[in-house]
Amino acid sequence: MVIKTSSSQQIDALVAGLSGESLVTREAAVARLTVIGARAVERLVALVESDAAPAARTAALRTLEAIADLRALDSALRAVRDADKAVATASIGVARSFLRGRRGAAALDRLAEVALDKTRDEQLRLAAIRALADLPASTVKPLWQALGDDANAEIRTQVESGSGGSSRSGRSGMEAHQTHLTYLIAAAERGLDDDPGALRQAIVRGGATVPLPLVHRIIERVREREASEPAGRRPEWLRARAAAHVVLANRGSRLALYDLCESLKADAAPLPVEFLTALSLAGDPSCLEAIAAAHQRSDDDWWRLRLSDSFRSIVERERITRRHAVMKRIQKRWGHAAKELVGSASRSGGSGRSGGSG
Repeated sequence: MVIKTSSSQQIDALVAGLSGESLVTREAAVARLTVIGARAVERLVALVESDAAPAARTAALRTLEAIADLRALDSALRAVRDADKAVATASIGVARSFLRGRRGAAALDRLAEVALDKTRDEQLRLAAIRALADLPASTVKPLWQALGDDANAEIRTQVESGSGGSSRSGRSGMEAHQTHLTYLIAAAERGLDDDPGALRQAIVRGGATVPLPLVHRIIERVREREASEPAGRRPEWLRARAAAHVVLANRGSRLALYDLCESLKADAAPLPVEFLTALSLAGDPSCLEAIAAAHQRSDDDWWRLRLSDSFRSIVERERITRRHAVMKRIQKRWGHAAKELVGSASRSGGSGRSGGSG
């Protein structure tokens, strides 16, 4: 297929946007490239294979997962071994899309390699195990047996959940999973029903296999629903939205990071702790000011301690120093909070790149 010059230039500009400093720019590029689809795959694969920053390569992999073009698989399988956790997690998401296709054996082999590798990060191993749980029980039974006595308790629990303990319970688990998946796709595409508890349960149990753009759409729908609900019902919807954020964060996605930050800014009361779990896993420098503002505003010691933990997690993962522009702004605007947040982050060993404009 011949790509017109104007179209090619647009794709190049959007792919370049995946490396932008602004979260808004990156997420807009992901959304537009997903719509463009197959025509953008070669440029995205080239970005994944390049020495670009991990954030840019992760964004490219997230886009490739949404497009689901087989040309992305080989690149994703190589990236599964990447030293950066976010890149590796995003590549597992891509590989997962092809487990049931004609290249499924290659995807299965690489994900099984990650699941069995006790030197890899626990969250990566869990992501691989969750991906492989999509396959028929007979296919993954040898892997579950190999992992059944793993030294990691979380791995054993996930394997037990995935294997179902017997063929009968395994079938029941697969049927339940399919029910949750169908429910969530309907919620994203057609709208929410009136049961936030059922939605949250479906997200927790089936959200890991829902395409990322649909999880994002559920978050948007829930946020809209919250605004129209009486105050007494909003917390139930808020917990459902928090669960969806954890699903995105566990898959290395920053697709709805803006919503996490806006929620911190808008709500004076402590949010469900899942919001901070998602921030700790997927937050970037753009989130730090929202955390600092929430910390300064709150008089709840437990909430401020959780905010400090998330702040420190982001600083350590992104290697942000006091010289980073966002840290300077925090120290200038939120004096009291800055002493605790910036000080604790420095003591925890945040070092490395100082960053630019953040």
